[in-house]
Amino acid sequence: MNLRFRWPDERLIKAAQNGDVTSLTTVVMESQPHVRKFALSLCASPEDAEDAAQEALIILYRKIGTLRATGALASWMFRIVRNECLRQVRLLASRSDGAAAGPEASAERSAEEAVLRRLEVERIAAAVAALPLDQRQVLIMRDVQGLPGKAVARALGLSDAAMKSRLHRARAAVRHALAATDRAPDQPVDRPAEGDPRP
Repeated sequence: MNLRFRWPDERLIKAAQNGDVTSLTTVVMESQPHVRKFALSLCASPEDAEDAAQEALIILYRKIGTLRATGALASWMFRIVRNECLRQVRLLASRSDGAAAGPEASAERSAEEAVLRRLEVERIAAAVAALPLDQRQVLIMRDVQGLPGKAVARALGLSDAAMKSRLHRARAAVRHALAATDRAPDQPVDRPAEGDPRP
């Protein structure tokens, strides 16, 4: 697998958690490109993505000791970036609520459109975060990081067919979750028929 896509290994993360400053610096440096990709895929603008990535890396540096499993670094960073993007959405929403009418109406509409875009990103991020870890890993590596399918399969120790199957289930689960949030409150939830594969 191409080294530039590799997350820090577990021994390095453990050393960082135990207070080794060199290891911690290396973990932050090696995580940075992945965190930036997460942020660019979740935030509405490159500027917001940069802010979210910086905040996530600061949290990683300060709080790596709170990471319970060294193998969960990617999903932990994804949640941090997602939460920072959501914080930005709330901040922009509160600003647009206080915007004045009149000549600033078009600017207010633009702000509202940005909020709507970010809310859509929020829904997608929440759907991805709710996936089981094995599905979330494949989806993030393939669709967020843009890794080739063969590289994802190798990194996770899967056959190509198993990786494709897991990715298919993950994408279907995200689509189902998004469709469920689009449904009106009084509409019944579709339940899988007996024997149907579950996402």
